[in-house]
Amino acid sequence: MGIFTKESIAQLAEEQNVKFVRLQFTDIVGTVKNVEIPISQLEKALDNKMMFDGSSIEGFVRIEESDMYLVPDLDTWVIFPWTAGKGKVARMICDVYHKSGEPFLGDPRSNLKRVLKEMEQYGFTDFNLGPEPEFFLFKLDEKGAPTLELNDNGGYFDLAPTDLGENCRRDIVLELEEMGFEIEASHHEEAPGQHEIDFKYADAVTACDHIQTFKLVVKTIARNHGLHATFMPKPLFGVAGSGMHFNMSLFRNGKNAFYDTNGELELSETAYQFMAGVIKHAPGFTAITNPTINSYKRLVPGYEAPCYIAWSAQNRSPLVRVPSSRGQSTRIELRSVDPTANPYLAMAVLLQAGLSGIKDQLTPPHPVDRNIYIMNKREREEEGVVDLPHNLEEALQELKNDEIIKDALGKHIFENFIETKEIEWEMFRTQVHPWEREQYMTLY
Repeated sequence: MGIFTKESIAQLAEEQNVKFVRLQFTDIVGTVKNVEIPISQLEKALDNKMMFDGSSIEGFVRIEESDMYLVPDLDTWVIFPWTAGKGKVARMICDVYHKSGEPFLGDPRSNLKRVLKEMEQYGFTDFNLGPEPEFFLFKLDEKGAPTLELNDNGGYFDLAPTDLGENCRRDIVLELEEMGFEIEASHHEEAPGQHEIDFKYADAVTACDHIQTFKLVVKTIARNHGLHATFMPKPLFGVAGSGMHFNMSLFRNGKNAFYDTNGELELSETAYQFMAGVIKHAPGFTAITNPTINSYKRLVPGYEAPCYIAWSAQNRSPLVRVPSSRGQSTRIELRSVDPTANPYLAMAVLLQAGLSGIKDQLTPPHPVDRNIYIMNKREREEEGVVDLPHNLEEALQELKNDEIIKDALGKHIFENFIETKEIEWEMFRTQVHPWEREQYMTLY
């Protein structure tokens, strides 16, 4: 049984003076979209009769196929705590359907559900995610536009007065908790102006819903504090960038399938095979987990972000880390993901990569327990360590060559993602950047 029913939602809306409801969904590049309806249309929405023009959403459908339905997930009903005045605003997250009643293949949330169904064929019942999203806080100017002026000079786990973003971060946590989040940690990150808030793991779809909601709350509350929150991976040169580490685990009927008391490092054969699949397909899925031009400014040596394909249970420089927790908390941590990733697509490709490792009974390479950042190229080659793609163009080419990852996306999402990102790369490639003028204007 779900948390909410149509009747309980209607009752809550009346009791809490809800006047508008946002029907939210996510497009292919990960942007949250919504159709806002007055409360008078709630019954229609709950009956799955709310239509919208899909042709107006980038990468969805052509104009002759435009009529689509928003089917709300009742358990995502939440009232935004910061809305009041003449009436509150609530939201429900929706899946996108065709008029025929079939799920739309270009809907990232529905696509993740498709891959989860395939997972069940392997005997697994849940794929869980604990994300660790990071973000920067910048001051706004007198016109309300973001500046590059940071709000503090703090570092890892600093407190006020060094961490001037503490009050904003605390208010974000309070709002999230009021919306049902279970917050596990909240602290200042390594770079000035950088913060991290970790929330409890959940099943794949719920965790992705939480990520999208989290971004909305962070940006909203930051603006209330006169700040701009950005999830851009590398907004500033010379400091650490923002990641969104993914802690992943497979479950079988309530038991963690990655845990084995008798296994090496107390990891099961399933865990090693899943990890082997992730490592094998890392070049292919990087365009999904790191989908922007700026993503690759973070994936460079020297700032703790991984740029080499390796794993370890003892250090934090490889792509994949095995945290020390065992039992139900046994998991593998992928450290390359950044907050610009569409979480639904990222989870779909990572699950498919891991399942392929289980299906093919792959064995991961030996762990690299040394600090990879201080190893030279010859030493890395001797250890079998290879690089992640260096830029978006390389990553897109690797994606095109990886049939497992393409299958995880489906034909519609794959083709539209590639088209959108190749346009983005071409715009970047042909633009003249300030660095070029600084280097060459007077020299030549």
